[in-house]
Amino acid sequence: MTPPPASASHPYLAAADRIAQALDLVDRAMREQLDSAASLIGAIGEHVLGSGGKRVRPALTLLSAELCGYTGPRRIQVGAAVELLHSASLLHDDVVDLAEVRRGEPAASVVWGNRRAVLGGDFIYARASSMIVEDGSHEVLEVFADAIRSMAEGELLQLESSFDTSVTEARYFAVIERKSAMLLSCATETGSILAGVTRGERRRMRDFGRELGVAFQLRDDALDYEASEAELGKRPNADLREGKVTLPLLLALKRATPTERDAVEDVLKRASRDVLEVAQESITDLTPALEVIDRYHGIADTVRRAEQHLARATEAIAPFPDVRAKQDLLAAAHFAVLRDR
Repeated sequence: MTPPPASASHPYLAAADRIAQALDLVDRAMREQLDSAASLIGAIGEHVLGSGGKRVRPALTLLSAELCGYTGPRRIQVGAAVELLHSASLLHDDVVDLAEVRRGEPAASVVWGNRRAVLGGDFIYARASSMIVEDGSHEVLEVFADAIRSMAEGELLQLESSFDTSVTEARYFAVIERKSAMLLSCATETGSILAGVTRGERRRMRDFGRELGVAFQLRDDALDYEASEAELGKRPNADLREGKVTLPLLLALKRATPTERDAVEDVLKRASRDVLEVAQESITDLTPALEVIDRYHGIADTVRRAEQHLARATEAIAPFPDVRAKQDLLAAAHFAVLRDR
């Protein structure tokens, strides 16, 4: 089957129009969770929920449940919880990364400070967890809790590897499988659980989400080096400034000469000083590292790796019936690799 292409006019899934009503219900369910005695919770929550996210994760939950035969109201609740988990992680990530911009707007930590942003993220984590408990499925709760654990572990692994040019591919993939792929895997697996599928079908949906998540993150890492600030909604080359040795740089370093590696290490050392000094704006010249990435085709080869994971995701759900939900999931997978922002 040839999947429909992702829409070129809108940075979202090709299925967005078809499931728009269900996604509206997901949005409503999320905002209902922002009610708090602390008015700041509503402001922080609205800031992150209203900042133009693609809602990929709840869409995956909705479509995965539909593919497996379930279209009832539980998929709204679970999809909303998954997206709230994602939103909470963004609040925490921006604090950890000292990020100033998120989706073209000031990060919540810039607007309200780190302490309030972290506590806001904690509140949203708790509300997402409550929604899963209210759903009542032990299996869904187990997958959700494992995702939270894995995401925190991935963030810590990444911090341990900051500004380190000796990072291996195995370490890099261990990070993105925990930080990024795990949450998409959670979205697709929980959708299948709602439908009461077999263990084999559940495993296929989990594998689809994981491979899609890896492809999505690889594309993100490539875009950080090739997209403009307007397209990214943040400063380009942010990963390098923050000391994240992602695959474009990692692949280039494996091919670089000792002199070139030394130059990149010097860039990272100077960038680490910028971070330690909490500079308002990085003053490090990134050119030597960017030239190495370009010379050794780090971006193009990263995109090729993303395409390989896209093929694995497609293969994972190949045995399922060729219905509209399957077409939409395949379109989502292609969007992960083909998007330009």
